[in-house]
Amino acid sequence: MRKLLLAAAGLAALGMAAPASAADLAAKPYVKAPPPPPPVFSWTGFYVGGNIGGAWAKNNWTDSVFLTNFNHGNNGRFIGGGQIGGNYQIGNFVVGGEWDFDWAGNHNGNSVFIPGVGSIAVTNNNRWITTVAARFGYAVDHWLFYGKAGGGWVGNNNLTVTNLTTGVSLTCGNFTNCGNNTGGWLVGAGFEYLFTQNWSAKLEYQFYDFGSSSFTIPTQLAPFGSFRTDDHVVKVGVNYRFNWGGPLAARY
Repeated sequence: MRKLLLAAAGLAALGMAAPASAADLAAKPYVKAPPPPPPVFSWTGFYVGGNIGGAWAKNNWTDSVFLTNFNHGNNGRFIGGGQIGGNYQIGNFVVGGEWDFDWAGNHNGNSVFIPGVGSIAVTNNNRWITTVAARFGYAVDHWLFYGKAGGGWVGNNNLTVTNLTTGVSLTCGNFTNCGNNTGGWLVGAGFEYLFTQNWSAKLEYQFYDFGSSSFTIPTQLAPFGSFRTDDHVVKVGVNYRFNWGGPLAARY
C-alpha cells in the first residue's frame, strides 16, 4: 500500500513539472546566430602568370661624321610572355616585386642617302624584353592600383648597316664597342582585379629607356656615333595567386 502511494505522488509531481517546462520553452524562443562578417581580402602572397600586348619602339641611329639621323619613328609589334612576383599588404598599401620576360616580333629598318657615300640602310630586330621592378600600390578590396619602377634589358638581333649602293653589309659583330643586349630603366603603372579565389587580371603601361650605345663602323659605310631605343609597352595579363594563410586570406 505504501509503494502505491509513493508511485502516485511521483506521477503527480511529473504532471505538474511538464507544463512548467513547456511554459519555459515558449518564453525563450530560438534565436538564429548572425552570419560571420565577410573576409577582408589580402593581396599578400606569390603569383605567376602570362601576358600579351603591344610595344612601340622609337629607334634613333646617328652618324657622327655626316650628322645624319636614321630615325625610324615608332615601330609597333606584338609581345607576349610571362611574369612571376610577390606582394605584401600592410593595411591598404601593397609592396612587392616582379620579374617578367616577353618575346617581341618586329623588324626595324630605315635608309638615307649620304652624298659621296651612297644609300645607307640600318636594320635591327628586338627579339625579347625582360624587366625586374618593384611594385607599390593601394588596394581597395578586390582592386589593386599600382606603380612600378626598375631595370630592363632588350635583346637585339644583329644590328646591321648596309650600303645599298656598293652592296657592303656589316653586322654588330664587325663594329667596335657594339653589343646585342642593351640595358636601361623603366617606370609604369596599372591596375589588377581579383575575379576568383586565386585568379586576377591586370592592365598596365610601361616606359623603357635603354639609353644610347656608341660604336664605330668602317668608313666605307659611314662611321656611326650612337644608337638609342625607347619603348612604350601596353599589355594585359592574368595571374594565379598562391595565398599565404589560405584561400582569400583575411588580413585580420
